Amino acid sequence: MMRFLLALAILLVVPTAAFAHTGVGHSAGFFHGFAHPIGGIDHVLAMVAVGVFAFVLGGRALLLVPLSFVGMMVIGFALGIAQFEVPFVELGIALSSVVIGAAAALGRPMPTAAAMGLVGVFAIFHGHAHGAEMPEDAGGLTYALGFIAATTLLHLAGIGAALGVSRIVGRYGKIAAQVAGGGFALGGVGILAGWL
Repeated sequence: MMRFLLALAILLVVPTAAFAHTGVGHSAGFFHGFAHPIGGIDHVLAMVAVGVFAFVLGGRALLLVPLSFVGMMVIGFALGIAQFEVPFVELGIALSSVVIGAAAALGRPMPTAAAMGLVGVFAIFHGHAHGAEMPEDAGGLTYALGFIAATTLLHLAGIGAALGVSRIVGRYGKIAAQVAGGGFALGGVGILAGWL
């Protein structure tokens, strides 16, 4: 599984090698899109938390929960580009790491569909921010591919870290992931309180 995740992460990054000169052609859009999720601690916390949450749930959720986030984020992106007003976007982004991290920390069994819905709601806020803040000179498709790639890598980072720690600590792996979920929730509180 770790080899598969590593190979997928490499495949997501490989196309960027063709755009060695930023600002040329479509590369500006891709790199702007890629930089947006990793440029803000609020996005990073939430997206890595999604991967840890998926690990805690296990089974089909390991794939479907991150896919739900990415899919709903694209819908939010479309709303942002269309300048459709979504209330409390910044609050929704900050709350996403609190709620998703807390769900991972609790470690309670949850139907996969419910978990997909939970992360999907918050993904709309993240996607809307990407769309509303897209630079005018960035191509929409390449920009979207950039933030989708970065988001996927952040999800994979959460899953990969949880899997790696699980291999080290054995049967306490889920507990370690739950502790990490609590850390993401606290990080979200820090964002809300202005500490981060």
